[in-house]
Parts: sequence; structure tokens; C-alpha cells
Amino acid sequence: MAEQPSQKPKAQLDAEFSDLYRAHLRDVYSYAYYRVGDHHDAEDLTEQTFLQAYRHFERAQRESHGRPLRPWLIRIAHNLAANLYRDRSRRPASPIDESTTLTALHTTEQLVEGRDELSRVLDGVRMLPDDRREALIMRFALGMDNREIARAMGRSDGATKVLIHRAIKQLEEIVGDRGEGEAAAPSPNGRPAAAAKLEGGPSDE
Repeated sequence: MAEQPSQKPKAQLDAEFSDLYRAHLRDVYSYAYYRVGDHHDAEDLTEQTFLQAYRHFERAQRESHGRPLRPWLIRIAHNLAANLYRDRSRRPASPIDESTTLTALHTTEQLVEGRDELSRVLDGVRMLPDDRREALIMRFALGMDNREIARAMGRSDGATKVLIHRAIKQLEEIVGDRGEGEAAAPSPNGRPAAAAKLEGGPSDE
């Protein structure tokens, strides 16, 4: 279906998209990094996600009916990540229009400080089935609530809650089986330690 003609001035759309970019750059990069485990691939996926989002931004605004667009962005990143290894040659054909106001407020290098300490838990996360891995990343790395995750994954709230519970249990078993006893114990805040290590994204110190 063809895109509807733009109903907003381009300058207004660019300003609104710039706000979206600033608000969710960290979330999209964090998701991409946890998903693919490589800084350069995550950086590329982040760029592609916002390029695709920019092309469909006005339609997404209309269809969201005022709901937050973070689940929409994460769904885009998810789809791009799923295609990454099937088509390594896929790259953006052109940068976002130079007339837009988008500017990176911080580099992605700054977003991944302290990521080495997560590598052990991330190895366990990557061993999970795709749906459990996705749910765990969204819940603990991005702090998304069940409703947001349900929207991003196309599931009900109840099914999402069960999925997260099973993902945590399986992750603790994987890490525990690999001899990481400290990750299997509860953290001081009461959350499973392996899940707690994911919280806050890869920039947490």
C-alpha cells in the first residue's frame, strides 16, 4: 500500500524524529549489541534501524494513536538483526537527508563502556531460543515493561510474562551448568543475578 501524502511540514517531522532519535538511541544500540554481540555490527544495525524508521516515521505516528514508539523501533531492529547473517551485503543505500536535524549526542563507543563484564552472561543469553532471548533483552537490558514487549513481539501480556519467567529460569540453568555459581544466586535487589547483570544496558559501570 502506498504511503499517504505527508500531512506535516518536513521541518516538523524532522524535529519530532530528532526527539525520537535522542530518546531511544541508547535503547536501540543496547538491543542491537545484546542481540548480535559485536560493537561494529550493533553500530551498523542501529544506523539501519533509524534510517528505516525515518522513512516510515509519519505513518508510524498515525498508526500508534499516541502510544510510545519504542516497541516499533525495537521491532525494526529485531527484523534487521534477523537478516544480518543472511545478507551481510545489506547496507543503507544513502544517509538520512542532510537537511535533517539528527546529530549523535554521544558515540556508541561511550555506550558500551563496561561491556566486558557482561560477556559471560551474554554467552548464556545467546544460547536461549530466539523468543526467550528477545524477551530477556527487552525486559532487563532495555527495561521495557510487559506491555511494550508484547507489542514488540506480537504477543499477549500474559504470554509475555510466562515467556520472560521461562527465559530467566533457563538462563540461570545455563550459566549455572557452566560453573558460574555467582550468577545463579539472587542479587542484592532480589532479582536473579544473571538477569540483574543485564539491567541498565552495556554502558553500566
